[in-house]
Amino acid sequence: MKWLKDFFRTFLLVELVQGMVLTGRYLFARKITVQFPEEKTPQSNRFRGLHALRRYPNGEERCIACKLCEAVCPALAITIESEQREDGTRRTTRYDIDLSKCIFCGFCEESCPVDSIVETRILEYHAEKRSELLYTKQMLLAIGDKHESQIAADRAQDARYR
Repeated sequence: MKWLKDFFRTFLLVELVQGMVLTGRYLFARKITVQFPEEKTPQSNRFRGLHALRRYPNGEERCIACKLCEAVCPALAITIESEQREDGTRRTTRYDIDLSKCIFCGFCEESCPVDSIVETRILEYHAEKRSELLYTKQMLLAIGDKHESQIAADRAQDARYR
């Protein structure tokens, strides 16, 4: 008896009709396509985009060269070299992030005790060569300086939810 039922379902193209009904149901529904460059979709303040290094309000860089971000990075995308200054504090001489390796997991941001390395909301960046995806300390500090107001606002909003 099952074979007869299967025969009629195949002969009457029941699955095709069900698919056409589903298509027809969405044919006249409101469209949700976003025209990307002109229209922006809302972003969460926790969006993980391009990295940046932050500074203290007095202009000194925050990174204390503890190398926790380098240790916790699962993709081994971060390279840090440091030296001790005259006042006894450690600071980085080299802080590189290879974005061709980075998986944007956010572990570096979470492990940083002084909130130095952050992932910004910037998602519109490109490179034509692989070497352009190697971000140096100066490049990361420049990104942090340029977008500090947005980073600080996201941090303040994120702190309210903790």
